Amino acid sequence: MSSTSLKNIFTDLQYELTRKLAEGGMGLVYEAVQKGSGNFNKTVAIKLIREEYSSIPEFQKNFIGEARLVADLIHTNIVQTYHLGQVGGQYFMTMEFVHGVNLEQFIERHTELGKQMPVDMAVFIASRVCRGLSYAHTKRDVDGRLLGIVHRDVNPKNVMLAIEGDVKLTDFGIAKALDLMYNEEGKVIPGKDEYLSTEGASYAVTDGRSDLFSLGIVLTEILVGRNIFRGATRLESRRNILTMPLPKFSTLRADIDPKLEIILSKALQRDRDQRYQSAHEMLTDLELYLYSDRYGPTNEKLAVYLAEIFPPAKPGSSPSIPTTFQSRV
Repeated sequence: MSSTSLKNIFTDLQYELTRKLAEGGMGLVYEAVQKGSGNFNKTVAIKLIREEYSSIPEFQKNFIGEARLVADLIHTNIVQTYHLGQVGGQYFMTMEFVHGVNLEQFIERHTELGKQMPVDMAVFIASRVCRGLSYAHTKRDVDGRLLGIVHRDVNPKNVMLAIEGDVKLTDFGIAKALDLMYNEEGKVIPGKDEYLSTEGASYAVTDGRSDLFSLGIVLTEILVGRNIFRGATRLESRRNILTMPLPKFSTLRADIDPKLEIILSKALQRDRDQRYQSAHEMLTDLELYLYSDRYGPTNEKLAVYLAEIFPPAKPGSSPSIPTTFQSRV
């Protein structure tokens, strides 16, 4: 379908496609303006799946399953999904638009500047992701039944940082729940190899504790500027996750204190029974670290820091952030 035809179809649905945010083998993500009565305008993101994939029954199940899964996940630390639709044989999902950067871009920017992210800011970002995970892991349906949601792909690309300082987890595309298990565990590797839990790397069944191991990897990467498990190949990355001796993190960064060392060590326990047993437990430790003896970081402080790292082109304007990815396609 041509871009002109696509724009015309979405115009009929009261959406004006304004720019392409991302493009991949399976689809595209657009920034769009949702139109309504009385000059109502709302900026949204539209995730559009290519026609050839939209016609595959298993892919339909996957995409529709993702929309169903996240439709009722309404939390400040999770990117919200508004609508699932179909145009010209292609499925699309309307999502919250986040004006900001993803965490991978934020980490890369620090590398470019030769800076390390302040420890408290790094822990704050991880704590907000943990808040979103805690909500998702404990989400129940209308009958009060625990959904058993596991994200399974917690990595820096799937964490958005809004210019207002909000931290939002996105892309539940390979998540699992009790009734939505389209990536069969034991046969596939869920997520990016260098961010897998030991369970994911060994093809075992995962639960919420798997996301906490992945978040532990993300936090160490924010702190030291690199993923310590990343190898030259996917296999090497998985092998490192399963067998590589964990470093004493204060040897990689001197201002990682003993309290934070304990949190990192517990999050990265290979035996999940020795790991944090819930996102709420890990969140409690992260917030005690941040706020028990001082006035710690806030969304507003993160917003100010984002503007320092991506300074605005003109005084008083928004930070000069790059075009960001709402999700992978």
